[in-house]
Order: sequence, then C-alpha cells, then structure tokens
Amino acid sequence: MASTSALATPISARWIWRGQSVHYVEQGEQGQPLLLVHGFGASTDHWRKNIPELAQHYQVYAIDLLGFGRSAKPKWNYDAELWKDQLRDFCQQVIRQPVVAIGNSLGGYVVLSLAAEHPEWVRGVVLLNGAGGFSTAKGSRQWLGKLVGWSLRQPLVSYLLFQYLRQPQVIRAKLKQVYYNQAAVTDQLVEDIHRPTREPGAADVFVALMRGGQKGRYVDELLRSLARPLLLIWGERDPWMRVRERSQLYRTYYPTAVEYFLEAGHCPHDECPAEVNAIIHRWIEERIPSPSPLVPPSMRI
Repeated sequence: MASTSALATPISARWIWRGQSVHYVEQGEQGQPLLLVHGFGASTDHWRKNIPELAQHYQVYAIDLLGFGRSAKPKWNYDAELWKDQLRDFCQQVIRQPVVAIGNSLGGYVVLSLAAEHPEWVRGVVLLNGAGGFSTAKGSRQWLGKLVGWSLRQPLVSYLLFQYLRQPQVIRAKLKQVYYNQAAVTDQLVEDIHRPTREPGAADVFVALMRGGQKGRYVDELLRSLARPLLLIWGERDPWMRVRERSQLYRTYYPTAVEYFLEAGHCPHDECPAEVNAIIHRWIEERIPSPSPLVPPSMRI
C-alpha cells in the first residue's frame, strides 16, 4: 500500500485531449480512484473542501470539463456527449482503471451518462443534486417559454447575457440565491467562478451552450441502463429543483439507490463538506468492494 504521505497536497496537471489542454487535479495514492466532476460554470476549485479529506482514503481526481475552469475553451459545439467522451478517455488514458464517479448538477448528468454507456469504467455513481431531464416531464412549452428559449439561442443575446452574468457582484448574488448556507459564499468562491470567465474563448463557450442546448438521453433512460451502485445526495433547500419530487423519480427508475437529504442548496459538497465527505466514504466502504487487479477489456492487449 502506498504511503499516506504521498501526494499530501493536490497536484495540478495537464492532459491533451483531441488536441486541447485539459486541466485536472489529483491527490492521494491509495484506495479506490474517485473522479469528481463539477457543475455548470464551476471547476476543480469547487471540490477544494472535499479533495484533501477524501484523499486520505482514496486516489482522488477532479477534472475541468472542456470549456470550463482551467481547461481549454475552443470554439466547439458543447454538449453532454462531448463531456461523456472526455471522461471516458480520461479514465482510459490517465487513471487507467474504473472509478467511483461523483458529479454535481451538470457534472452529475455527465457521470450518469458515463456509467450507463461505459460501465466498464465506472464502479459506482454519486450524484449531488444531479441535473438532466426526465422523459415524463417533456411536453410542449408555453409560447413565452419558447420565445425565451429562442432568444437565448441568438448569439448576440447570449453574448450580452454572458457579459452580465460574469460580473462578480452578479455571481455573488446568484450564489446567495442557490446556497442555503450563506457563509459558504466567500470571496474565494466568487473569484473561483469569475476567473475562468476572463479567459479567451469563455464567451464563445457560453454562446455555444445556449445555442446547442442539452443533447443526450433522458435521465430515466440512463437509469434503466445503469448497472452500478447509486448514491443520491440532495441539498434539500435547492431553489432550482423540487428535490423531493425529483428524488421520487430517481427511485421510480432505480429503487436500490441510497439517498441522503441535507440542509443545503444546490451545491451540498461545498455548503456542508464534512457531511458529504463522510456519507461518500461510508457508502463506498459499505457498497463498493475494493477493486480486483483485473484489467478492463479495452485495456487488454
């Protein structure tokens, strides 16, 4: 077993994927590998309260999705399919073994997609207020909603919206709306989210996201394909989600999921990290046996 002192602090690293520079952080050299995936507009910095503690027991990797954080921001089309492929290749080329995939919000939808479509690279899934639509909720929107959606897909409108949303005072106000624990909205958090918006290409990424919308399968379709242990951690005070209703949908399609409800908003891992870290650790130790030395089929020669 590796020394517990190895990788005592997070190490920032780079990986070239499809010709683009992808930033990731790693810490810890023992136990199962964990892959942490941030939500929309966030980055590896959003896991700063989780990585050091989890790294006491596991090999922890956190990655910036392409277009976010310190990763490159090429003028591409962005959707969950692109990020799912990014995670699959990261597991194959960098981690080189299956992971426990952990995601918040958008990151939750991406890791669920990874687990459902590439189960050979995932040993378990943890969703923290996971995003994504259900087929049962689809239907024609009212004309006003359609008009707003059309407006946001116009490049000039989405560019101006980006310039507004990227202002530090607006970032702080939005965070205070979605964080139940107001003390967690610190200057550091605001800067962590504001900094990537100043990088070249950030506006183009936002415009592309508004134009393209979310592609990929419905959450219920992914859950039907899922064959891995699932842990759901909910910030019950999330104003963006009807958490109890959403919880019921997950349990309808995946009744064996383990669930916890916390006094937190949309980002429970940042608002009450000690509770979240303890829940994840306990669940892994109880539900996911230590990995065997078997090599995934795609890595065999």
